[in-house]
Amino acid sequence: MELLAAEATGRGMTVRAAEGRDLAGPAYWYGGPLAGARLATRLGFALLEPTDDWLADLPQEFTGRQVRTGTVADARAIDRPTFVKPPRDKSFPADVYTDGARLPSSLAPATPVLLADVVTFAAEYRLFLLDGRIAAISRYAVFGRLDPRPLGTDREDRATTAQITEFTDRLVSVAGHTLPSAVVVDIGQLLDPCRPGHRWAVVEANMAWFAHAYAADPARVLDVVLRAAGPRDHVRPQDAVFERR
Repeated sequence: MELLAAEATGRGMTVRAAEGRDLAGPAYWYGGPLAGARLATRLGFALLEPTDDWLADLPQEFTGRQVRTGTVADARAIDRPTFVKPPRDKSFPADVYTDGARLPSSLAPATPVLLADVVTFAAEYRLFLLDGRIAAISRYAVFGRLDPRPLGTDREDRATTAQITEFTDRLVSVAGHTLPSAVVVDIGQLLDPCRPGHRWAVVEANMAWFAHAYAADPARVLDVVLRAAGPRDHVRPQDAVFERR
C-alpha cells in the first residue's frame, strides 16, 4: 500500500485514508471490499471484480484440477480432504479441510464457496492484467510458503517469464472475455503426480484493488488498480457486468 501511495503521489494524485471525514469524489480505491462497497456510491468509484464462478467455469486444461462452486453447507458435508476458499472475499481462511467442522460456525449455510481437489504448487505467481496483457508480475509463494521475488533477467527467469506469457496468452484467448479489463490472476507450477515436472495452472482470480503487489513494479500495478477501481463514469461498456453491486 505504501509503495502504491508513493507512486500515486508522484503522479500528482492526493492519497487519503478511508477513515477521513472530509473525503470527496470522484476517487479511486485501493483497500478492502467492505469499506470499498460502503464508500463507492459516496465517492463515485466502481469496483471491478471477477465473478464467483470464474475459476470453476474454466476448462480443466487451465485449472489442472476439478473446481466447483458450492455453499458452506456443501463444504460442511465433505468427507475427504478438499481445498475450500471464498470465491473472492477473505471471509474465512482458504485451506485444505478434511471435514467441514473446522469452518467458522458464524458462516451462513448459503455463503458461496469454491471447492477444489487438493494439489501442490511448486511456485505461484501474481499477474496484474490490463486489457488481457501482463502489466506486472511477481512470484509470491514457493510450496505454499510466502516468498515474494521479482522476475529478473537471468536465463532461468527469462525462461519462466516466457512460459508464463505463453500460458497467459492461451488463457486470455479462451477466457479473456470472462474477466474485467483490469484484474489479478494468480498462476502456478502445478506438480504432476504421475510424472516428473510440472504444468502451469490457474490458482485463482482476484480484485486488483484488493491484491498485494508483492515484488511487482508498483507503477505498473497502479495502472491496473486505477482501471479496476476508478470513477464510475470511466467504466468501459464491456466492464459494466463486472462492477461490484
